[in-house]
Amino acid sequence: MGRCRSLVSIPPFYPVSTGDPRTTGGFFTASQQLREMMERQVNHMVRLVDDLLEVSRITRGKVELKKEPVTLKAIIDSAVEISRPLIEAGRHRLRVSLPPEPLTLDADSLRLSQVFANLLNNAAKYMEAGGQIGLTAQRKGDEVVVSVRDTGLGIPADRLSRVFDLFTQFDPGGGRIQSGLGIGLALTRSLVELHGGRVEARSKGTGRGSEFLVYLPLTAALLAEGVTPAIQHCGLTSTCRILVVDDNTDVADSLGMVLRVLGAEVRVVYSGSAALKALDAFNPTVVLLDVGMPEMDGYELARQIRQQPRFHEVKLIALTGWGQEDDRRRSRAAGFDHHLVKPVDIDVLQTVLAQLEVSD
Repeated sequence: MGRCRSLVSIPPFYPVSTGDPRTTGGFFTASQQLREMMERQVNHMVRLVDDLLEVSRITRGKVELKKEPVTLKAIIDSAVEISRPLIEAGRHRLRVSLPPEPLTLDADSLRLSQVFANLLNNAAKYMEAGGQIGLTAQRKGDEVVVSVRDTGLGIPADRLSRVFDLFTQFDPGGGRIQSGLGIGLALTRSLVELHGGRVEARSKGTGRGSEFLVYLPLTAALLAEGVTPAIQHCGLTSTCRILVVDDNTDVADSLGMVLRVLGAEVRVVYSGSAALKALDAFNPTVVLLDVGMPEMDGYELARQIRQQPRFHEVKLIALTGWGQEDDRRRSRAAGFDHHLVKPVDIDVLQTVLAQLEVSD
């Protein structure tokens, strides 16, 4: 009769408490070890089920990305933070090299962080201790190309074309096949494609390392070299002072960086109370204001700004995920001059800023 392999391996022997202090300590130590082992395996199974459900949702078109402008650096920083424990456990050296210019993506930052964390985790797992991982990015035309390269065990030539297939696993040598169901790279490819990108794998063979390349489209603001005519007309110089207010720090910071690159003087804050303080100190000409903030939302903040005569000339632009006519009427009633729907199209924002400049 064949044997059934147990999901949880129970040690063949551990002491049973007899009341004898000489054995009681051993009993509790074994019990604790058993409990910790079971917790690890249950957590592992939960992660596998989560990944399977994720793949299922993607293949059935049930995943809705929460896209917003976000810098590549913020995504990579998050991915590195996720993968750092595994990289450090393997005593690997990680080198990250990003372009000096802020590259902005219209993306779900959580999902893309998951993509790059998966690639970093794979590099760390399929590599002997003390290996090297390189993550580099460069702009190529209307795309950014991110490379994750390792000095690990590599991919056999006959398996290279199948690494992104669901449930694909192989032993690259030395018995280093990892636990799992072969879901991570399939999930990575699906998430990249949902962002309008593509991913490819390269390797010179077993024992010669691997490289994964992720191609992602840049936002419209960065597709043209130099400054667009609209921005030139708007005249984003130090006299164009823009206060960005959004409780989502990634969105606020990335929008602020884009506006600074275009020449404006920018201040970024993350709450309504901070915005009220910044108004006096910064004296902005334009306020880009998220309406969905906690505590004090954008509508209330706009009303408070309009109640102060010295800020009557400040132009208020609402940033919101809602764009129906009722939403626009509510913005106008609160004192906003313009209503923009997230994720903000930078070209549209440029046009609005140009119109505000002309009206002044």
